[in-house]
Order: sequence, then structure tokens, then C-alpha cells
Amino acid sequence: MVIYVVSMRIKKELEPSNDYIFDKITIDNKRIELIYNEVLADSKSINDFVLLRLIRLDRKKLNNLENNIPSCNILIINEEDIIDYLNNGFLIIIYKKIYACELKSNLDRGVSIVQSELSLGGAKDSFSEIYNTNLGLIRRRIKSKYLKVCNLDIGIYTKTKIGILYIDNICNKKLVNSIENNLNRIDIDGIIDSSYLKYALEGKNNFFPTIIMTERPDKCSMALLEGKVVVIVDNSPYALILPSFFIDFFHTPDDYYQKSFNATFIRIIRLIAFFIAIFTPALYISVTTRNYNLVPLKLLLMLKAGRTFVPFPAYIEALFMIVCFEILKESDIRMSSTSGSAISILGGLILGDAAVAAGIVSPIMIIIIAISSIAGLIFNSIELVNTLRIYKIILLILGTILGIYGVIIGTIILVYNICTTEIFGYHYLLFDKNELKDSFVKIDTNVKYRNSKLTKNVIRGRYK
Repeated sequence: MVIYVVSMRIKKELEPSNDYIFDKITIDNKRIELIYNEVLADSKSINDFVLLRLIRLDRKKLNNLENNIPSCNILIINEEDIIDYLNNGFLIIIYKKIYACELKSNLDRGVSIVQSELSLGGAKDSFSEIYNTNLGLIRRRIKSKYLKVCNLDIGIYTKTKIGILYIDNICNKKLVNSIENNLNRIDIDGIIDSSYLKYALEGKNNFFPTIIMTERPDKCSMALLEGKVVVIVDNSPYALILPSFFIDFFHTPDDYYQKSFNATFIRIIRLIAFFIAIFTPALYISVTTRNYNLVPLKLLLMLKAGRTFVPFPAYIEALFMIVCFEILKESDIRMSSTSGSAISILGGLILGDAAVAAGIVSPIMIIIIAISSIAGLIFNSIELVNTLRIYKIILLILGTILGIYGVIIGTIILVYNICTTEIFGYHYLLFDKNELKDSFVKIDTNVKYRNSKLTKNVIRGRYK
């Protein structure tokens, strides 16, 4: 009876996570409870060695269980330590005592190096297409009973396994319920990738991305500790972090692996690149075609001299260069690594030099478009890069028609779109005074805070 009570107490404490397996066997009218995490423990070893050995034991050997189980490491533990050992890949056997057998699953198999979000100083492992592996990579970092997993099966035909991860005593339950309700409303033939869920969870009219897709387990672990929710999808190497705010796209996990001064400098560079990517072509077109008085005379004469033999208007030239750059970028992405370098050399050097020599485009226009396009590539999020491209073209058209006033109107549209964007009831510019020292400027402090508008558990910890 005591064994049953202990097992039920642990099961209740771990709900609703169902990656914890509760099993029982009866030997010589004696009941034995087995508890393990199917993600962190090696199920094959448990079945082939432990269970086969247990069923062959008699009552006398059961009383000396620690000497009759084939495990390299078996310990007698207390009830309050059960969850800690479960989260470290141990098999828990409850008989007259509580035993912990080390039978960890090797999660390194199939775990590859990060490809799309290169890690400079942090962990190199990345998610794979295996659900249990992805969940295990997060549980290996956050060994807490408060890390909960709610599982859903979505897709009429695919029945794809979806996991909603959150930390119970940090994350807002209303946020979790809202995400779960939105996922339950999805009625589709199949979920092939996590991007299918992103489309359903994200606002349809939002230009800016409000959900981060990442293949880095350390980034997901950081988000969970901030009070956010992570969604992992079977057969997809990308997890979803939500809600994600405007400032999150200027942060990377590597910012926390280096000194504050360096992180601050890089974040300011990203902010400058954001404005360069959007405004540079539009400002150049507006001041060289409409608002000449905004440019010093010597600079204006130099710009005009560079376009003396170009037969096309500046805005046609700019649009042509933007389209050419996007074609080259797309070709470089789709081709193999060996062919990609050849395409870059052919497009960037040979064709670009030939276009200038032939008088089709001006050298200054190539510089303007190249700086603008390269500045947008500083961000990891493909959707944010696409958003910058859209606004760059919008501002370019407005600057062509109305000059600097068109750029101002485009800026108002940009700011309005950012200010009116929401994600699960949270404002896109959600900001808290406690996070002021970890925004675009990173300052180390003894006390670490979470966003008080995202969670009530504000204090992250202290450095003594």
C-alpha cells in the first residue's frame, strides 16, 4: 500500500507530462513499481536487462534487490529525490526501498551541429526530426519537476505529435491555455513541419514575425526560463518560441556567453543595420531625385556625376538591383555549397563589374543596394529579413513619388504596424523597466529579472 501511495504521489506531481512511464509488476505476490522517463532513460535496456532479471527473482532475492539488478550504478534514495533522478535518466524501482538505476539514453546519437543559427561560444547541438530527442535536449538542460509537457496529436491523417513546454511556476497559465486552445482548433490533413503551426498561431495581418523558429535547444531553454512557451513538433528540427517580441530579434544566445560590453556593441550594430536595411535606398532616391537641398553641393555633384551615362531613372535602377540581389541570394541558398560560391563570384564580381562598365547601373547604386541588402542579412530570422525587404521596397516607391515626405509617411506606416501588432494579447513592444539593463544595452547586475508583464515570478536569481 505504501508503494502505491508513493507512486501515485509522484504521478500527481508530474502531471500532465506523459513522457514519464509508470509501470508495475507482481513477483511472488509482491508488487514492484517502476518509474522512468521514456525520453531520458534507455527503454531497451530496461526491458532487456532489468525487467527480464526481475521476473526471475524469488522473494528472498527481492529483499536484496540492489545486488541482483544488472546496472552499473544503483543507489538507494529518498522519496524527495525521485524526480531529480528521473530527470537525469534513472530508472526508479519502488519495493521496500526506493532504488535508482542509471540507465540513461544516449541522446547524442542523431544530434547534429547547428546549421542556420551558428553558435560562436555556446552549445553546438541542435534539434533533429525526432520528438523524443528534442524533448530530451531541453530536459537535459532544465532538470526540474516544474518543466511540464502537454502533448497533442494534430492532423487528420498524420496525427503529428505536438509538445507544449512551459515551466509551471514561471509561465502564465492563461498563455498556455490560449496556445493549447488555438492548437486544438487546427483542423487540417496533416502537420508536416512546425511552420504549419506558426501560420495558425501567428496573426494573419502581421508583417513582423511574432514567433521565433529556432533549432537551438539552449535558446529554447533560455526562453522557458523567461516565462515563455516552447512548442516542439515531431519530424521537425525547428521549435517555436512564443510569444516573441520586437526586441527578441535583436538578441541571440551568444550575447550571454560573452562580456556585456561586446554584447552591447553587437546589439547596437544590429539596430543600426535594421535602419540601414530599410531606409538607405529610399533616402538615396529621395535626395537625388526630389530633395536636392538636403545634400551638400559637392556630394550632390559627385552623385550626379556617377549617374551621367546611366540611361534609366534612379528608381528603376534601384529596383533592378534589388531584384538581381534577391535572385543571387535565392540561387546561393538553393544550390549546394560547392556551386554556391561559384554563383556568388559570378554574380557579385563578374556581372556587377560588367554592368558598371556597360553603363547599365552606377557604382554608387551598387554600393547603396549592397549595403542595404547585407545589413538585412545580419538577422537570423528569415521572416524578419523578408519583412525588411517588403518595407524597403514600400519606402523606395514612396520616396520616388513624394521624396523625403514619402519616406516620412513610410516611417509612420512602419511605426504604426509595429505599435499595433499583438501576440496572444501581449503588445509587440512589450517592455518592462526591470529589463532596461538587458535591452539594446546589456549591463551586468547582481539581481536578474524577468519581464513582470509576462510573469509574476519576476526574480530570476542573484549573483552573491
